[in-house]
Amino acid sequence: MGKIKVHEFTTLDGVIDAPMWTMDYEFTDAMGAAIGGFMTSCTAILLGRTTYQEFAPAWSVRTVEDDPGAPFFNDTPKYVVSSTLEHADWNNSTVLGGYDADAIRRFKDGIDGDIYISGSGTLVRALLADGLVDELHLFVYPLAVGTGPRLFPEGAPKTTLALAATEAIDNGVVHLTYTPAAR
Repeated sequence: MGKIKVHEFTTLDGVIDAPMWTMDYEFTDAMGAAIGGFMTSCTAILLGRTTYQEFAPAWSVRTVEDDPGAPFFNDTPKYVVSSTLEHADWNNSTVLGGYDADAIRRFKDGIDGDIYISGSGTLVRALLADGLVDELHLFVYPLAVGTGPRLFPEGAPKTTLALAATEAIDNGVVHLTYTPAAR
């Protein structure tokens, strides 16, 4: 059974929209090591439709020379949660169908290794609401942008998590790791 490990770039005010604001902060070796640290156990990638459609054209043309993460994204089996996407053409991609918590539990139980998610805000919100996220890795950037989609939008149900780790990164970003709170 795999753990679901979510990776989100976020602002201080919780915005997770297409993070163009990260470009103002150097992607340092320490940042790469932090992300790589929790990705190493992942043998599958789970994405929502929008993130899949953004990642596929961007990552499919990258090589290890362009980005050390390219082999992970291109070679690892990818699973897309979507009720509208009919096929997935990016290497090793499968459409799972629309979101169903029980189907995700079965998927999670059938994976040998952990499952990586990046972005995919709608999917992640549903997974959090259904208690299916095992690790939430937030990379908090030192700015507030005021508007945009948030991981925990106004009106969302209460979500209680336990802080598992903190790491200050040399570019001013803070990596916070959360796990489900003990019940």
